[in-house]
Amino acid sequence: MTRVDRQQAGTAEQAGTAEQAGRVIRRDEAVMGTVVSFDLRPPPQLGDSAVFAALARARALLQRMDALFSLWKPESPMSRLRRGELALADAAPELREVLDRCEVARQLSGGWFDPWSMPGGLDPTGLVKGWSAARALQLLVACGIEDAMVNAGGDIAVGGSPEAGARWRIGIQSPFSRHRLLGVVEVASAIATSGTYERGAHLVDPHDRRQRNRLASATVVGPELDLADALATALAVGGTEMLEALEDVASYEALGVTAAGDLVRTSGFFLEDLGA
Repeated sequence: MTRVDRQQAGTAEQAGTAEQAGRVIRRDEAVMGTVVSFDLRPPPQLGDSAVFAALARARALLQRMDALFSLWKPESPMSRLRRGELALADAAPELREVLDRCEVARQLSGGWFDPWSMPGGLDPTGLVKGWSAARALQLLVACGIEDAMVNAGGDIAVGGSPEAGARWRIGIQSPFSRHRLLGVVEVASAIATSGTYERGAHLVDPHDRRQRNRLASATVVGPELDLADALATALAVGGTEMLEALEDVASYEALGVTAAGDLVRTSGFFLEDLGA
């Protein structure tokens, strides 16, 4: 799991609260089977009413995405599409866009991420959460809130900076203890982590459709959260083979933790050791 470094950007753990000291506003939204945290640093010229209107729109966007894509809701468009009751041509444009992005991720991952090879049928879950969080951030930026973070259960999209001259600093949680950080990463756009320590065994090897993960956790940073999300899933499943493939994926870097606790990474991934 990825989380904001407490030393720099604080946390957003109290649902339904807002902090405005220094115009820092935090909100949590329960959606998509997780809690999405917003950390906003609005500019002085943007009034509170405009800020909270933008936040309400971002929260509504996430709820709409949940309604569209949830496989837990039998009548959602994605569930109906999966059962063959809805033609893709007749579906909401968001479904077509997500599946197009899934195809990009499938090609980049060499097939280690493949929503079309999941047990039970089409399942784009490994990309949707990151895609939705990124859209929420884009909406906030369009409303004039350029310095913001959207944290969808560890899949994090950031814009601007938490304070002048600083980058967002994201802590990488150990897969073996929720109380220990492996280190901190400076993030310019997006970071996603995949593993089994939050949701249990849920990762599936698309090649044989069996639950399997070759790494205890996998983290990917890059310019687009939906692809970072999908590639982190692929890395957790594909292990070192997928890690080698990521060396050839431009603008994305990765860190993996083996079952023995060893760290493996691409050549450009920098993890700040908190003990250093």
